[in-house]
Amino acid sequence: MACYIYCVIAAERVPRTKRGLRGVPVAGPVRVLDAGEGLYLAVADVPLSEYGEAAINRRLQDLEWVSRTAMAHEAIVESFASAVAVLPMKLFTIFTNDARALKHVADERRRIAALVKRVSGHEEWSVRVVLDRARAERAAPRPAASGNGGTGMAYLTRKKARRDATVELARRARETVADLYDRLAARSRVAKRRSASELPVQGGPLLLDAAFLIPRKRSSAFRALAAREAKAMARDGYGVTLTGPWPPYSFVQD
Repeated sequence: MACYIYCVIAAERVPRTKRGLRGVPVAGPVRVLDAGEGLYLAVADVPLSEYGEAAINRRLQDLEWVSRTAMAHEAIVESFASAVAVLPMKLFTIFTNDARALKHVADERRRIAALVKRVSGHEEWSVRVVLDRARAERAAPRPAASGNGGTGMAYLTRKKARRDATVELARRARETVADLYDRLAARSRVAKRRSASELPVQGGPLLLDAAFLIPRKRSSAFRALAAREAKAMARDGYGVTLTGPWPPYSFVQD
């Protein structure tokens, strides 16, 4: 057996595990290890036949298994979200035994302490913006018509106008999204723009995928601000989606 780590938890007392919550496939029950000085590890025993390096490498091509494992991993992390701070570990963080896992925390204590200081009392919220191009084009000012519709010059003029309108739409979209990001970032402790997902996005091109680290006591105000922005931007063809709260996945890896 090996020791699988879900997360590091900063808490004033030993965190409790939720009953009936299953971890990654074929893992044992979730256990909590005391790492000292208010730090704890949420761990589980896993068989090396399933979670050894060679076994994992073989199964990485099985996207259904990887997805199921990732969702189970995140469910355990999120079950401790009410703690002072939760530092999610990367998927498949495994040590040969509990002692090695605890030694890793001891060796990394200074870095872990800095991360705990950063995220204590905070939660992550995610904002995505997609563009409904057809709606945005309808909302944009229309160029004035010119020339006789039947002439070659008029055709070229209309073609240029459509090309200019596309360029203007892209420019306006960049500015709109940048302004939104700045307004939301001003309400957060840390903000981070993530690279666009390679997965298809329903509703149109993905213009923004960002994460914001928000103090828990200000989360209601942040949600209200995001809702107002979403309502205002919808008229111009922008779809704004807010999700959360999450453990600070985006703010513990650097």
